[in-house]
Amino acid sequence: MAEHRHITIVGAGLAGALLATLLAQRGWSVDVYEKRGDPRVQGYAGGRSINLALAERGRHALRLAGGDDEVMAQAVMMRGRMVHFLDGRTDLQRYGKDDSEVIWSVHRGELNLILLDIAQQAGARLHFHRGLAGVDFANRTARFKDDRDGSEHEVAFESLVGADGAGSALRAAMLRERDLGERTEFLGHSYKELEIPPAADGGFSIEPNALHIWPRGRYMCIALPNDEHTFTVTLFLPNGGDPSFETVKNGADARALFERDFADALPLIPQLERDFEQNPAGLLATLYLDNWHIDDRAVLLGDAAHAMVPFHGQGMNCAFEDCVALAEHLERNADRAAAFAAFQSERLPNARAIQQMALENYLEMRDRVDDDDYLLQRALERRLAERHPDRFVPRYAMVTFRRLPYAVAFERGQRQRELLVEATRGHASLETLDWDAVDALVHERLAPLPTEA
Repeated sequence: MAEHRHITIVGAGLAGALLATLLAQRGWSVDVYEKRGDPRVQGYAGGRSINLALAERGRHALRLAGGDDEVMAQAVMMRGRMVHFLDGRTDLQRYGKDDSEVIWSVHRGELNLILLDIAQQAGARLHFHRGLAGVDFANRTARFKDDRDGSEHEVAFESLVGADGAGSALRAAMLRERDLGERTEFLGHSYKELEIPPAADGGFSIEPNALHIWPRGRYMCIALPNDEHTFTVTLFLPNGGDPSFETVKNGADARALFERDFADALPLIPQLERDFEQNPAGLLATLYLDNWHIDDRAVLLGDAAHAMVPFHGQGMNCAFEDCVALAEHLERNADRAAAFAAFQSERLPNARAIQQMALENYLEMRDRVDDDDYLLQRALERRLAERHPDRFVPRYAMVTFRRLPYAVAFERGQRQRELLVEATRGHASLETLDWDAVDALVHERLAPLPTEA
């Protein structure tokens, strides 16, 4: 029985460490293999995307794993989007109705350290400097390579779980075994990370409890707070055209762009030229797979199965939700092939939905948050949420503050968006709306939402 309840996880990042905890807590024998060294010993070396937006789906998973309190002690609340207009004005657009509906900025490295500790405390065995080099699926053996001396180590497995990110080595091995229906769609935009340091007095330089956005149509900047009073700034530009990463090539070009389009941000980023020239440009892409598993021998989750663009802040939250779902399916079904198939059946449509919503959110963030029609629709959205709390829940709230399936939020959100556009057409203010007609539309088109478990 102990042999049958053994599982091998590839990747000790956020999803791998969380899944290891959830399974070890249920009595599974868990081995986790990670190509990097132990970040608790040598320091975190993630490099990119150090800020993550933690929402209710992710917090639910952390509560189940027993890590929520420790993570939240280092998180910074973000109440909404602080929009920075080209003329220097700012406007806070709240995410939710009050401070009970917020998201949290967390440091990827600190979160990884916490999750590794709780995985080990739960009984998972962590193996560092072990990068997956190959898999013999017929004989159920995996080869791991030590990056320090090149030595290889063969390990027998019952089942492999790929939690090793968008560049998954396990997915590459699985693709040699069978067609997964893999396709990658690149966004045509890339990003660079910059930094706003603390103010002279050691505090935050700008409002800390917000996600700052400088929307400029085809491109934008965002800034997320860190608990050490810095902000991680991300500049998103097209790969071609003007401006783009073709025309903004060096620190001097970046300064000229900021002087023209992000003037109020420029004084906040004293090392702009250095950051721009030293930090690599990151690609933005969506990964689609039609198949996430090979019978009972291997299954993928998180970015390894469905990498998405970062514009809904749901990549980590979705991956954590995957971990909870996989642990539950494995617990309910002794037949692992059936458990993996049921996991894919549940999660794949939801992954597709949040991938699409993330793409749509990029257009909204860079091009619509300062648009009059959009602002009027948002005002109506908030009013309808107050008038019909059981029927009209803004899509952002369904995704971020609730745990409704992403696919439900996506479909429901489309119907609500159509309603908002129809109700505000020809109006410049909510004061001229026929509220009886609007309320009737809500009742006609939106059934009450199911309550969550």
